[in-house]
Amino acid sequence: MLTFIDLASITAGQQEPAALFAVTSLGIIDSLVAGSLNPTEVVHVFFHGKNIRFAKSKLGDERAVEVMGRRPQLADLFDAMPVEEALRESQQELQAMKSLCYESLEAERAAA
Repeated sequence: MLTFIDLASITAGQQEPAALFAVTSLGIIDSLVAGSLNPTEVVHVFFHGKNIRFAKSKLGDERAVEVMGRRPQLADLFDAMPVEEALRESQQELQAMKSLCYESLEAERAAA
């Protein structure tokens, strides 16, 4: 059984919660790309409502909100498009999510 990741718990007391969010998101995204997790598991483990609300209300980083907001689009692509087109679009979405995470890490580094 996969572990439910609670952003509020793992970022509690952290000096740079947005950076921890970015690193965690990158790991989840890489697990999806590698096939270690499937889209349904990723939503259950990380991109769920509680974490989306936390990103919106507590992280103070619009990039984190955008990463969390892109999550529902991944599964919908396969319902709306032929498989090859959906695969291509999903790779673009995942790359965009990764870029947002890297931008967030850079912003944290620049602010330090």
